[in-house]
Amino acid sequence: MDTLKAIKEKYELLSGILDERGRRMWAAVEARCQPHGGITLVSKATGLSRTTIHAGAKDLGTRRVVSKSVGRIRQPGGGASH
Repeated sequence: MDTLKAIKEKYELLSGILDERGRRMWAAVEARCQPHGGITLVSKATGLSRTTIHAGAKDLGTRRVVSKSVGRIRQPGGGASH
């Protein structure tokens, strides 16, 4: 599968469940995984601006990714009963 198509397909699958920061950070990670020209490639595939992807890379680089939602997804007591 063409790289551009693969990135676009992944983005379409995830974009509905990620918030703005999540999309930005996913795009930055995806760009880092490309051998060369990753930011441009991801921008073309997703429609996200290069500035947005750079911001995601900066967030990842400075570890500013702390969020209230990190950790548990379910509320306490949620899940299998014992």
